[in-house]
Parts: sequence; structure tokens; C-alpha cells
Amino acid sequence: MSDQTPVISFQNVSKRFTFTKDKPSSVLEIFTSAFSRRSRPKTEDDNLWAVKDISFDVLPGQAFGIVGRNGSGKSTVLKLVTRILKPTDGRIIVNGRVSALLELGAGFHQDLTGRENVYLNASLLGLSPAETDDRFDDILAFSELGEFIDMPVKHYSSGMYMRLGFSVAINMDPDILIVDEILAVGDQPFQTKCIDAILDMKRRGVTIVFVSHDIRLMRQLCTHMLWMDKGVTQAQGTVEDVAQRYIEYSNMREGQQLLSPEFARWGTGEIEITGVTLLNAAGTPENTYKTGEPMTIEMQYFAHKPIPNPEFGLAIFRQDGVHINGPNTRLAGVDLGMVDGPGVVRYEIEELPLLPSRYSLTVAVHDGRFPHCYDYHKEAYNFRIIPGGTAEQDGLFVLPAHWTWETSDPSTTPDAITSLEAPRQTA
Repeated sequence: MSDQTPVISFQNVSKRFTFTKDKPSSVLEIFTSAFSRRSRPKTEDDNLWAVKDISFDVLPGQAFGIVGRNGSGKSTVLKLVTRILKPTDGRIIVNGRVSALLELGAGFHQDLTGRENVYLNASLLGLSPAETDDRFDDILAFSELGEFIDMPVKHYSSGMYMRLGFSVAINMDPDILIVDEILAVGDQPFQTKCIDAILDMKRRGVTIVFVSHDIRLMRQLCTHMLWMDKGVTQAQGTVEDVAQRYIEYSNMREGQQLLSPEFARWGTGEIEITGVTLLNAAGTPENTYKTGEPMTIEMQYFAHKPIPNPEFGLAIFRQDGVHINGPNTRLAGVDLGMVDGPGVVRYEIEELPLLPSRYSLTVAVHDGRFPHCYDYHKEAYNFRIIPGGTAEQDGLFVLPAHWTWETSDPSTTPDAITSLEAPRQTA
């Protein structure tokens, strides 16, 4: 494949945007801006390099993904491929008909109906009215718009825009399909339908360039990947290699962001929780884990006077607010005796059953006999479960279970049954 001619080639491409301040709207702003312009000549700071010295090749039939944080330059690259933008420096080569789905309503005329916009977009891609006639029924059927196809698109919802735009894009028989984050819009059944259509085009050899924040989807659709940050290439190569590096980088950033929580706190203060630390298997602080890994929640406290058998507890919440569990020392039958001064209470989880998501942790200490709160930290500490510990993705947690099955051996009597057991795994 290395001797194939690329269908897309970026050769040291850069794109610079020059920005200026808003025009003054009052007499005072006009007066002050006149002096400020004289005092400060135009500098390099007035330029934004959205893309800086990017080079890559996309070969025929590849599904090429581009990842990066918001503002990394991903969408600018797509607009350069589709010639919406011209590069400031470098060379871009594109061989083949490009069909692009970049923004909701891009290329649609607001006052025209859906039907009229189909023909308008097709003509821009070089199709004759007769060729569009041949494709129209398929476009309408895929979009599921029905009678709304004859409504002006200015009355469409965002989901209807996406349906029509995607239907047009995939039915133009493109050599290259460009898809931005647009698939995040719309209901789940139609998103699944779009993904199936992209996979079908991939099997037919259509070259696909795809931008998304959904790494799991990128791994499903793409063969190769480019990771950008602040307009600069961070890594490129096979999807698994680049995706893993990007995930590790994102997890590192996420872990840093989890270190400084702001939270609601109340209690009478006879005992204070002075610190909470999450520890990994090596006993070092950690904020990101994989399903199945051990985690210890360590609560440091200080009792300002002797307190008999206080109740330490915690609660774990998923990022959508679902309460996962709420253990405490009283329910576990732990008697701490009389506590006074500093101390540490640990909750040791041997294998985290939680599936990938972000989680928050509430910790508290109460009187073990009466409903009296000494200290309460509401959803004060965060951690994340990242992919890698299990193949499972849906739901709250994995179950400690395994599969078995039985099969009849046709060479023996019907009563002879062979019992087999699958390798034990989280399910």
C-alpha cells in the first residue's frame, strides 16, 4: 500500500488567521483606539496559527481520523481539504470527488425546501438533474424526512439538518467522504444508521476522513489517525497506536484537573476530615483507574476531643448523578473505639467493578449513635475509570461472572453431553 498515490496529501501546510479588534462604537472608544493604534504596531500576536507545518498522506480506501482538544485545528484541516479555506503556506493535493458534512446547514439555502437543497448541493458537486433524480428516492428514504422534504429548511431542527445533510453526502458517490463532529447531533437510532452507512462505504473502498471526540467510535471506524494540539502534529500512525497515546495524554490532563476540588462542606467540627487521598495498588496517589484495578480511599482526620466510635462513611456518584453505593464503618461492624487527635481510616476496594466514566466521592463522619454530623464533604473528590480493564462498555459496573455452554457430540449417543467453560473474564 505504501506505493499507492495518496488521495489527500498535506505537505508542510500552515493556516494563519489574522484578527483585529472590534470597531469602536462610541466617541470615547474612537478617541482611545486612535491613540492605542499609534502606540502599538501590528505584531505576530495579531495572528492565530490554526494549523502549523502539518504533513500527512491519506491513501485510497483509508479511514483517517483526526483527534485533538477543541481549538486544536481539526476542523481547519477539514476545511482545507474541501478547499473552503486556502493554506497560508505549504501544498495540498486532493484527488477525487469530495463529499463533506462539516457543519449543520452548510451549503443549504435557508429559504429553499429540503428537496430544492438536495438538487442545489448535487449541482455544486457536479451532478446533473437527471443524476440527482436517480439518487433522490434513496436520499429521501435514508433521511426519513417524509413530507418535511418540501418544507423550507429554515424551519428544520438540528436533527433534521443532520439527516438531510448526511443523506446527501453519502449518496453522491464520493471518492472521499469528510465527516466532522456532526454525528453527535440526532437521535441514537439515526446515529447508528449513519455509522453503518460509513462502515459500508469503507468496505466499498471510499476514503473517509473523520473528526470526533468519541475515541471508541474512532477505533471502530478508522484505520489511521492524526493527533493535533494547538495546530501542531503530536502523533500520526495506526489508529491503535495514536489512540492509546491520546488517551494517556487525556487521562493525565484529567488527573491534573481532578486535584483541586471545590465542594460544599458542613458539620459541627468535633472531628474534622483533614484530607482524602485515593491510592493505587502501589500505594501512591492516583485519580485514574481501569475497571478491575484496586483502589484505596484514605481519609485523614483529627478529633479535637475524645469521641466514642464515630461512623466514617462515603458515597460514590457517577457523573450523571447516579448514586453507586454508600458504605460506612457502622454497617461493616467496625468499632473504632475512642478516637482522639489525628488518625487515618481506609476503605480498600480490591477490584473496582465500575465501568468507564467520571465519578465523584462524598466523605463524612457522624456520631455512630445519633444523627449528628461532625464533618461532611459533598461530592468533593473526583476520579475517573478509563477504558482498558474490560471489554464491557454499557451500564454501571461489571459482574464477577463467566459464561459456560454445553454441546452434544453427534458421534456419540444423545445422552453424551460435553460441558465447556469459557475463559473467566469480567462480563
